[in-house]
Amino acid sequence: MNKAGRVPRGEARARLIEAARSLVRHRGFAATSVDDLCAAAGVTKGAFFHHFASKEALGVALIDDWTQVTGAMFASHPYNTLPDPLDRVFGYIDLRRALLGQPVPEFSCVAGTTVQEAYETSIPIREAAERSVRSGFEHVRPHLAAALAAHQVPGVTAEGLAQQFQVATQGGIILAKALNDAAPAREAFDHLERYLRLLFGRPDP
Repeated sequence: MNKAGRVPRGEARARLIEAARSLVRHRGFAATSVDDLCAAAGVTKGAFFHHFASKEALGVALIDDWTQVTGAMFASHPYNTLPDPLDRVFGYIDLRRALLGQPVPEFSCVAGTTVQEAYETSIPIREAAERSVRSGFEHVRPHLAAALAAHQVPGVTAEGLAQQFQVATQGGIILAKALNDAAPAREAFDHLERYLRLLFGRPDP
């Protein structure tokens, strides 16, 4: 804050989203109150309601911000420049594994965490989570499509495989949370890579 104890103009919204990202990952959406958010962001309730009509509105903004931030991270990663599309797919899996080196809350998915709590009670949050998950498909789907174009596999589609990546990601995170251990999430990616290597006839390096 500045000397007057006020957040500089234009920063309150970003601070609230940043605070929400941390609190939701550690506590969950339902257990995070507007008071908690304001305290963590260092803003007043007036500032909160200036930017968000409700906690639900913040939840939507949080997920959309998460989608944008993670999308930019995956799009800028060097695996996208590998000449072989299947190597790009394995590079994506390697990045996912690397993220598991953080504490469980830090590699958990904001969209997945929030929608598990609010998918039936908040249509806007569910729709924001759908946008996020579909964005997740797009991180890897084009590479899978290119790999399938180069190596025909009957009965398999890029869309179906991309969905399986999200199943491994979100399912692995849930297991990691339940067992308080990243190992199950890492094993989910190991199994996914093993399946893809068998599917495409690509031996282990």
